[in-house]
Amino acid sequence: MPATESLDWLRDGADWPHRDASRFVVAGGVRWHVQIAGDGPPLLLLHGSGASTHSWRDLLPLLARTHTVIAPDLPGHAFTSTPPAHTLSLPGMAHAVAALMDTLRIAPAAVAGHSAGAAIALRMQLDGLLPGRHLVSLNGALLPLPGLAGLLFPPAARLLSLTPFAAALFARSAARSGAVERLIASTGSHIDARGVALYARLVRCRAHVTGVLGMMANWDIAPLARDLPRLDAALTLIAARGDRTVPAECSRRVARIVRGARLIELDGLGHLAHEEAPQRLAALIDEAVR
Repeated sequence: MPATESLDWLRDGADWPHRDASRFVVAGGVRWHVQIAGDGPPLLLLHGSGASTHSWRDLLPLLARTHTVIAPDLPGHAFTSTPPAHTLSLPGMAHAVAALMDTLRIAPAAVAGHSAGAAIALRMQLDGLLPGRHLVSLNGALLPLPGLAGLLFPPAARLLSLTPFAAALFARSAARSGAVERLIASTGSHIDARGVALYARLVRCRAHVTGVLGMMANWDIAPLARDLPRLDAALTLIAARGDRTVPAECSRRVARIVRGARLIELDGLGHLAHEEAPQRLAALIDEAVR
């Protein structure tokens, strides 16, 4: 499949997981794609960088049995529009998601975030933007990357985001056979063919890649790391020991910093644990937010 300029809902969303739960909402200057399903206490799901609502495809119906689940595409991702650069920062994302919740008139009782989505959830709570007190971090990227990666990653992302045609080149390279499969395998996860195809649809889209690069370029996790000791919420950290993207040691360190945090470690799973074992993760999330 060739690279595309942007995703079209009629074309690319025709077979999107849980399309019947989708709606488009304008909030905070962003045109959001958001899925809402189920009945019960509101539970907000925030995906990680580079993903979309599709990453909750098997988890959403399980959680919707006991919760009203709200799952947006983050700004610049998939079918949600790309806002100005400042909105793609961690505080900017936190305020943007809060604006969406205000527009929807939903006050989440709990939030579960994967990777960078967990950082957004914690930033929202620290900034007084969340009424709920239950937070679940799934392989949360809550601390600066260790070693050389932490020093090089943000500047490299900024350089790429400012380089003309960088997103187009990445999208074209992702269209090559096996590229997406190798990218997912590098996270330590093994997901089904449907999941691989949906990720391929995203990374072959120049607008999505542009949004992801913009988020990475404006991301600064250090202030969140400094603020962790004052987190006032029930925090459950779920860490997969096979995660090659955000090592489980990251969650272990956060558990030592945040008073009362609960740590759950999982064997045999990688960074996309919620896509590999949705039944297991749904049970853990449901138990944590109850």
